[in-house]
Amino acid sequence: MTADPFAELLRQLRRNVDRSQDQQADAINAASGRATVTRREVSRYECGENIPTDHTLGHIAVACGVPLEPLLLEAKAARLRRKKKDEAEGEDPEEVKRRTLLGGAVVGAAAAAEPWGRLAYALSKGARIDPESASVLIDHAAELHVDELSESARSLQNRVESHLDAITAALPRAGVHERALTIAAGETAALAGWVAWDLAEHDKAAAYYRVTSECAKKTGHPPLRALALGYASYGAATPSKALEMLSQAAQDVRGHGNATAAAWALGRYAEEAAQSGDDLGALRALEQARFAYDFANHTSEQAWVRFVTPYRMDSLALSVYGELKRQELTVAADSAVERLGEELPDSGVVVLGDLASALLRGGDVDRGAYVARQFAAAAEAKPNTMGRQRAQNIAAWLPDTERDLAGHLLTFAS
Repeated sequence: MTADPFAELLRQLRRNVDRSQDQQADAINAASGRATVTRREVSRYECGENIPTDHTLGHIAVACGVPLEPLLLEAKAARLRRKKKDEAEGEDPEEVKRRTLLGGAVVGAAAAAEPWGRLAYALSKGARIDPESASVLIDHAAELHVDELSESARSLQNRVESHLDAITAALPRAGVHERALTIAAGETAALAGWVAWDLAEHDKAAAYYRVTSECAKKTGHPPLRALALGYASYGAATPSKALEMLSQAAQDVRGHGNATAAAWALGRYAEEAAQSGDDLGALRALEQARFAYDFANHTSEQAWVRFVTPYRMDSLALSVYGELKRQELTVAADSAVERLGEELPDSGVVVLGDLASALLRGGDVDRGAYVARQFAAAAEAKPNTMGRQRAQNIAAWLPDTERDLAGHLLTFAS
């Protein structure tokens, strides 16, 4: 039996982005943030056995990088054909053949008169992404940066790469949204690189960072390069190379609307300077970072800066003061603990890790070991891409009397 034209359209949309049915299910789930669609369900859609709900169609549109509104209209028409079975089942095979879908021959005028035919023709000609679809793609890129605070790299990787795939599919039809979508693509690529680096896929990470920098160049948006440099600095070959990268990142985020990004770049510079023994440079950069953050709003600037919460700024200060064994560490530690409160926020895992490491390096071993145990429990309950690195650092500073805890942290880090 010939499949319904809408089912064929869904099949062709998947083929246009070169995915298997398994991969399409993963991409739809990545767009929705929930693992609710299986390969079997995709097959049912493409065989005409089932028609996606409007809610699911929204996720399919995002996954394939196409406008949502025309898909909703085609789904409505498909439901009407199903309701009128005599019309759907009685179609002349030649008429169906004449209605060529995406990827085949040119859609004729008669086919274009049908709703599904208009969509097929429009998409084959490069229909522009509508504002709603562009907004969904951009917003989801921002959400992924927030989710990084509470998800492990392994669980996040597929979602991030699937979303990058969706934006890539949308870009050829972006129209007036091209710059915004390219920036969102760069932000997503940078996060994909960060996740890959955490999973020890270093070559892959470097490739993603290069793509982010290319997006920055194409859009004339230096903060994107700052993002790539900031992430890449963690894996720099030498401390001096890391400082060079972070210095450039700080230059890239100068100006209005970049206060949060500047605070992060300067805070990271302070961390690296402290580790390289440049006490004065570290303290100066940390002071600049805190000053910038006084003017920042991490929820309304670039999408990716949403991870630069007040807790993250606490962790940067703790890292610097601990490395330099400064007396300010005690006050900073008390302030960080007070800010965390009783219910640990997602980004609080990072703070606990830096607090434990700072206390241990600063000589407060008993308190450091106590916080290290809190960190171990929190890192397992709320895994994220920064937890493993901090677990390694803490384990290296624990005294011999805490061998079991050190071993547990090293196991977690691996």
